[in-house]
Amino acid sequence: MNVQSVWDVLSERGFIEQTNDEEEISRRLASGPVSCYIGFDPTASSLHVGSLVPIMALAHMQRHGHKPIVLIGGGTALIGDPSGKTEMRQILSRERIDQNAGCLQRQFEKYLTFGANGAQMLNNADWLTQLNYISFLRDIGYYFSVNKMLSAESYRMRLERGLNFIEFNYMLLQAYDFLYLFQNNHCILQMGGNDQWGNMLAGVDLIRRVEGKTVYCLTFPLITTASGGKMGKTEKGTVWLDGDLTTPYEYFQYWMNTEDGDVRRFLSFFTFLPMEEIRRVQELKDARLNVAKAVLAFEATRITHGQDAAVAAWKASAAAFGLKPVEAGILPASSIPRDFTEQDNSAITRVTVERERIERGIPAFELFADIRLCASRGEARRLISQGGAYINDEPVSSFDQTVNSRFLRDGEIHLRKGKKRHFIVVVK
Repeated sequence: MNVQSVWDVLSERGFIEQTNDEEEISRRLASGPVSCYIGFDPTASSLHVGSLVPIMALAHMQRHGHKPIVLIGGGTALIGDPSGKTEMRQILSRERIDQNAGCLQRQFEKYLTFGANGAQMLNNADWLTQLNYISFLRDIGYYFSVNKMLSAESYRMRLERGLNFIEFNYMLLQAYDFLYLFQNNHCILQMGGNDQWGNMLAGVDLIRRVEGKTVYCLTFPLITTASGGKMGKTEKGTVWLDGDLTTPYEYFQYWMNTEDGDVRRFLSFFTFLPMEEIRRVQELKDARLNVAKAVLAFEATRITHGQDAAVAAWKASAAAFGLKPVEAGILPASSIPRDFTEQDNSAITRVTVERERIERGIPAFELFADIRLCASRGEARRLISQGGAYINDEPVSSFDQTVNSRFLRDGEIHLRKGKKRHFIVVVK
């Protein structure tokens, strides 16, 4: 059975709302590495939990071998995006925008790996602020129909209250960003919130007209809580990703207070836990569902603030509210320290493998299946593609990663499936 593609992962977890060509996008994502981008306007010094869906989508893309581009909107923030807004955004100074952009860059490093072969971080101020207005109107504005632009939902919402001409240009600039990234970074997929649908289609159309090429766009649902509330808002205000604005403990408590009807969905969006484990949540009630909330809180805090901060938040919450240990079988929780989980270490299965075979090297998916940690090689491939397989507490990088003698620790290799199933491979 083939390894699950990132399209399957995003679809299964509920990330996909609209696309301009579902069949072709899914095929391209399954056939090889794709360069994709999401734009983030630096209108504040920190991102908030409302930004996590696109961030996690980029992380899934990278985990499956694709090349994410984080586009900081240093240029577009100078005019403001009218999408989803009933009033014009506050116009910030160039100095404030540059300062905010620097803060966001540091935050993204918690979720993505940057470098020569990793994700890229770009700022559209580098090209938008260099544009000549007359040349831009002649070369780019030529392709846009005012009638078609006014039919976009983001503009229709604002017509009654008044749409500033500065904001009216936003669609052209976002479309130009896609064209620029296509021409210079081989980017063929733009992703973002569903309120960006009209702007994304404009970029797809511009590239078709200018380059005669087909590119793609994909939107995420706009997340609200089960009761209809706005994601990331509390009585104290916005829940920020910056630990100085929202402390790790406050962040942990935000997720602990998740409504019962949102737990499964939020585990799908905001953690990397395997879906086969997350689906169990729909069977939980009362105290056992609260344990699942604790796992959600720990995992979300660990991803954003790191292991130590998540452990500290867990301890503080346990002291304040009597948080109980995680029961075996409810959800995987391997990242939670063992003194916070109920485990019988003597029950960990130990299997013996010949040293000669380990020295030759065994593909990870074969090893997981051969020792019966997974029921089949197909299941092992799926587990690894979803990030649920570990060797010596490190995620398995690919289904065919070679397990050999370099993984030995005192003659043993520790394998783990999800958060609870541990196997010790004893090499003789």
